[in-house]
Amino acid sequence: MLVRLIRRIFGWWHVATIGTLIHTFFKGVNVGEDVIGNKYYVSKDGKKRWVIFAGEIEASSIQPEWHAWLHKIVDHTPLEKPRTIKSWEKDHLPNQTGTVNAYSPSGALTEGGMRKKSTGDYEAWTP
Repeated sequence: MLVRLIRRIFGWWHVATIGTLIHTFFKGVNVGEDVIGNKYYVSKDGKKRWVIFAGEIEASSIQPEWHAWLHKIVDHTPLEKPRTIKSWEKDHLPNQTGTVNAYSPSGALTEGGMRKKSTGDYEAWTP
């Protein structure tokens, strides 16, 4: 319990701080929530926009439509004017670095550390 309170007060990189929650309560208007559970707010005067993350604070977990709204690229939220998804588009994924789904090229240490032999177009530099 005490650890959660300390994390809430000082750990802005883990969860929204108490100051952010108080500011949101008094000055924010909830405009929507995405499929992950992130909640989006706009100030009562309409000048500022922000997000309260559902879990760990990770900017890549924001979907492109909400990103465009947060950065004032578009004036409407994805809930007000949904975007048509094309058949060739993939679902949004947050950054996979540090997970088992992260990309590892063939020469990476996680893949054995042996890269393929060069194909003749590589010439080693010698001083």
